Amino acid sequence: MPHRTESSDRDAPRRLDALIKQVQGDLSKELRNKIITLITIDVHSRDIVGALITKRVENAQDFLWSSQLRYYWAADSRDADIRICDYRSVYSFEYVGNCGRLVITPLTDRCYVTLTTAIRLFLGGAPAGPAGTGKTETTKDLSRGLGLPCYVFNCSDQMNYQTMADIFRGLSQAGAWGCFDEFNRINIEVLSVVAQQILCILTAITQNKTRFWFEGKEIKLDGTCGIFVTMNPGYAGRSELPENLKALLRPMSMMVPDISLIME
Repeated sequence: MPHRTESSDRDAPRRLDALIKQVQGDLSKELRNKIITLITIDVHSRDIVGALITKRVENAQDFLWSSQLRYYWAADSRDADIRICDYRSVYSFEYVGNCGRLVITPLTDRCYVTLTTAIRLFLGGAPAGPAGTGKTETTKDLSRGLGLPCYVFNCSDQMNYQTMADIFRGLSQAGAWGCFDEFNRINIEVLSVVAQQILCILTAITQNKTRFWFEGKEIKLDGTCGIFVTMNPGYAGRSELPENLKALLRPMSMMVPDISLIME
């Protein structure tokens, strides 16, 4: 862990207070968005540092520290190395823009750990839970954190295996993430074929290929592509995922977030 001085400890609350005073003034929409995002990140950082001190964490291998999404500047390669638990990557520098972000709760941190571990194991991710628990937004937030583009698709029973193949073909070549909302709306017959399509992509990533055969065509593969699905379980008219598809997606249960923390 980097050495922290007393002066830097005192500067953090001062900066947070200054940002709060600024946001109370008359600001343009763009600047207000930027400052609110900075406050959200700073408050989370303050809470994590407080937890590290309270729990007397002194080792960089401690889970409380290693489970945080951390960035390290590598001066020799001019890359930003990203680490969380045993996941390692480099920042992809996709343009994120001045968009707002969710309040970072302990559930967000747990979701990050689960999804990044899924990527390391060459699997997709499947956050599941009631509406409004942040399944899609957390996936999008993580993709922004890694500097990767993330495309959200609202699934319906009109989608067939050819539609899905076209989407997967684009994601594989662009190295982008696909977040498939309400994935279990797709018909069970289509999902069985989709499982084979996802397996084909994940197998090619596992083998470190740069080109692979997909649906009868040889296409380029960018290994940063990822497949994530979100589901509202238990709704009428929704398919249960086939077992061969479940095996490719690491499940993550999302619960109602801590409202008091968000309101603060």
